[in-house]
Amino acid sequence: MKILTLNCHSWQEDKQLEKIKYIAKNINKNNYDVIALQEVSQKITSKVVYENIKEDNFALVLQKELEKLGNFNYNFFWDMCHIGYDIYEEGLCLMTKLPIHKKESFFITNSNDYNFWKTRKIVKLKVSYEGEEISFYSCHLGWWHDEEEPFINQADKLLENIKEENRTFIMGDFNNNANIKNEGYDYLCKNLVDTYSLAINKDDGVTVEGNIAGWDYNNEKLRLDLILSNKKVEVLSSNVIFNNINKDIVSDHYGVEVEVKI
Repeated sequence: MKILTLNCHSWQEDKQLEKIKYIAKNINKNNYDVIALQEVSQKITSKVVYENIKEDNFALVLQKELEKLGNFNYNFFWDMCHIGYDIYEEGLCLMTKLPIHKKESFFITNSNDYNFWKTRKIVKLKVSYEGEEISFYSCHLGWWHDEEEPFINQADKLLENIKEENRTFIMGDFNNNANIKNEGYDYLCKNLVDTYSLAINKDDGVTVEGNIAGWDYNNEKLRLDLILSNKKVEVLSSNVIFNNINKDIVSDHYGVEVEVKI
């Protein structure tokens, strides 16, 4: 099984449509089974196409680009987390070519106010893969030292949802550097397993370099974007993608692609 996570930084990128086409081209080539996307936005004022999806929803535009390549295999589930930059409905997405059994989204912050930019939500899909039901979560958590919306509270609400769950992959931007001890990464790994640590073949895992939104004074190489599991799994490879080494840069975060043996 091949899975990918990417914080899209959607509609904040130069040459955004070109980058969406490039992402679609690589999804089509690599044939991922499940893709988790974060910072997936649409303008508040845009026209509704169906349900809560508007015509400029980043995931919808990406799906259409895949269809232009002749790939009609991918469906997606998107839900809104909060208002971003005053003009966007920012959310999370899971995209898959696997049969979907259940869709769900839930808040992990104390705030449920969409107008508060620290309001966080999780989207979840339950799919079937070779006869087994597997759950996937797309996540975008806050920062360890945030006093308004503490990371531990968010992590606890996420973990509560995973308890006694079937095989599960928890993917996304966790806003905590995996190289810092005794903070958010270690807190998550008390209950979850990092596929990067299990991978037979892997690179340095770095997904952010330099200062970006939310890490304004950063000058280090960070591993913020992770693919975690609730159970040990055989991981054939874990590679950073869209980092100018493995494909061109498409966002202020690099993506992570993992191949696991189910």
